[in-house]
Amino acid sequence: MRKMLMVLLLCVTTVVMAATARQLYGYKLKTIDGQPTSLSKYRGKVLLVVNVASACGFTPQYAALESVYEKYKDQGLVIVGIPANNFANQESGTDAEIKTFCNRKYHVTFPMMSKVSVLGEDKTPLYQYLTDKTKNPTVGGDIKWNFTKFLISRDGTPVVRFEPATKPDSPEVIAAIESALKKS
Repeated sequence: MRKMLMVLLLCVTTVVMAATARQLYGYKLKTIDGQPTSLSKYRGKVLLVVNVASACGFTPQYAALESVYEKYKDQGLVIVGIPANNFANQESGTDAEIKTFCNRKYHVTFPMMSKVSVLGEDKTPLYQYLTDKTKNPTVGGDIKWNFTKFLISRDGTPVVRFEPATKPDSPEVIAAIESALKKS
């Protein structure tokens, strides 16, 4: 009886995790150039999803994000920058202005999305999902500031969340990325 209960629990957990992954890949966004895209194009990749801003004390993290992307992209890492203007009007520019800033100042080559809201009643569905403590108890909770980072496994499961002060090239983030990249 105990063995059967454990098998049942394992099956339910597997189904829930698979549903979570399918849910992540269903989200649609617009690229920084305004083209529709879906996270499904990153299926099988490790994602680092980051809400970014151009006039924030953490904005220099763009350089570390680009460096980490360049180092690990050939192993399957994709950094997805998602501009948001939810904190102190620190991303007030247009998508075109954000793109120009990122390219000129930080030479960003990782995918950048169109500006969205990551907090409040107009929160984009992707962030509704990522911050939902019921669906994602390990990473859920409101976004506190710009440059919050979500590491997503190759199967689409949110694995760990790093708060803004944790730099993208910190040993903690690098260890989590390398661990996720090793898993198939």
